[in-house]
Amino acid sequence: MTQQRQSGNGVAIVMMIFLFAMISFVTNLAAPMGVIVKSQFLEGMANANFLGMLGNFANFLAYLFMGIPAGLLLQKFGGKKTALAAIAIGFIGVGIQFLSGIAGSFIVYLLGAFVCGFCVCMLNTVVNPMLNTLGGGGKKGGQLLQIGGTFNSLSGTLTPMLVGVLIGQVTRETSISDVNPLLFAAMGVFALTFIVLSIVKIPELHKNTETKTEKGKHSAWSFRHFVLGAIGIFIYVGVEVGIPGTLFFFLEGQVGAATAGFVAGTYWLMMLVGRFVGGAIGGKVSSKAMLTVASGVGALLVLTAMFSPQTSSISMPVFTGSAFANVQVPISALFLVLVGLCTSVMWGGIFNLAVEGLGRYTAAASGIFMMMVVGGGVLPLVQNFIADQTGSFMTSYWVPVIGLSYLFFYALVGSKNVNTDIDVK
Repeated sequence: MTQQRQSGNGVAIVMMIFLFAMISFVTNLAAPMGVIVKSQFLEGMANANFLGMLGNFANFLAYLFMGIPAGLLLQKFGGKKTALAAIAIGFIGVGIQFLSGIAGSFIVYLLGAFVCGFCVCMLNTVVNPMLNTLGGGGKKGGQLLQIGGTFNSLSGTLTPMLVGVLIGQVTRETSISDVNPLLFAAMGVFALTFIVLSIVKIPELHKNTETKTEKGKHSAWSFRHFVLGAIGIFIYVGVEVGIPGTLFFFLEGQVGAATAGFVAGTYWLMMLVGRFVGGAIGGKVSSKAMLTVASGVGALLVLTAMFSPQTSSISMPVFTGSAFANVQVPISALFLVLVGLCTSVMWGGIFNLAVEGLGRYTAAASGIFMMMVVGGGVLPLVQNFIADQTGSFMTSYWVPVIGLSYLFFYALVGSKNVNTDIDVK
């Protein structure tokens, strides 16, 4: 019986890690596609950078509406059925984005991005608590989240690179149809995953079939460290998405979309490297220690990028369309790319710290957590509004600096559970 349970857990871990990669693929498609949207729908308009980020905003806005319902779905129907529903919704969302290229409609594109947001919100709600629970919580649970994040970063690395290669140099003829191969591939992956997940047996760790209607006096909101952690996730996802997303916009006008895509993709590659390291040491180093160091160093790197001379450049290896070559990019880009090493361990760290000691409130807390991921749409939008108003992309990076400073505070002070008297069994 024990061997069967371990085997089932092993299959579940593999499937959850694969779904982690799918989350990143869908999510990281929105920001680089903003460059296409600017060319096809927004050319010559004021606040074009702000409007170009609306697709990313629509993607993350879905979290605000679906975060808590996704947690309830997880409790009522279990992880497998919730994940299958999410995959089906993702297939539809990518299909709508494909149709927006045919219709030539910005509104249809935003609708597709919004529907995709429902998909990734539901998947996140399933994947995070399941991996944390399968690892037994604590350091081991955090380690599994870091490993899942590694594959998430691998997918995130490839997505902007592929978008950049497919659109090449942005012109007046650039359109969503240029990335149709990527959209078709996404729909194919969704279809294949739906079939495989339908067959595979997944242990239901958070399904609750009881029909209890009484309400206790406590909930996940009763825990201070969870509330502050939920705010931390809002900020963290905004920082994680805003840094490379805005970097893509910043570089596209200077070195072209293909090069900008590979430089932005290098940020996610740094996250991949960081998560490999985080996964390796996660069983020995506490989430609190990792988050403290990562947020502090990340803030320093962003400040260095902001105040580096804009005339200074550095050579970075990127794919130019036919081969790899060294391309000169602003040195600020290098420092921003390196922030990926820091943000790589933050999601798992914040999640692990925020749900530690929540017991039976964990599943509901996960839904609330997913609702706060809307920050990935809000903060990049604010950042690019600042860029439009000031005429400086570097000035907009004060938003990530402030966000990373909050995460530093949360790691040191806010993550302590001061509500240990609440019954969580």
